[in-house]
Amino acid sequence: MTQHPDDNEILQLFHQGASFAERAFNLIAKKYGKQLYWQIRRITKNHEQTNDILQNVFVKVWLNLSGFNATSSLYTWMYRIARNETMTFLEKEKRNSSVDVDDSVVEIIAGHAALDTHTADEISELLMKAIDQLPEKQAQVFQLKYFEDLKYSEISQQLGTSEGALKASYFHAVQKIQEFIINALNH
Repeated sequence: MTQHPDDNEILQLFHQGASFAERAFNLIAKKYGKQLYWQIRRITKNHEQTNDILQNVFVKVWLNLSGFNATSSLYTWMYRIARNETMTFLEKEKRNSSVDVDDSVVEIIAGHAALDTHTADEISELLMKAIDQLPEKQAQVFQLKYFEDLKYSEISQQLGTSEGALKASYFHAVQKIQEFIINALNH
């Protein structure tokens, strides 16, 4: 697997203009496309909608990258664009879609007796609802760690947050998710 250039190198390449800008943009899409896809997918719960929104996100990134001021990390900036685009899209669509998450989501609450009476899709839907209840930072850290299986060091680089703070965010997110799902299963 090839190492992606860091954000500063990509931005320097972009600011050289012309074909360099296109190459930089392609590097951004390759480096962050999957993460942005799953960030959007977590909210839309629909593959086609996610692809449409992701295209809009990358158009906005392309159009606004020259004005990016690096007060936050590149991923954090794109994450905000993706979240805003997703919310705007969903407001326009006014519809809910089914969730399509791997059966492994039930691992987070393994051993709870009520799991036997629910399908994997129902548990997945509960997980998505639980994640939606989290503060944005905790939801972001949980998604990167749980769904994308990134190391804390990788998440730290992307979000510009210390590994200790990330571990604490993830721990609190897991506790809140467990509590939410257990409460839902007991009702």
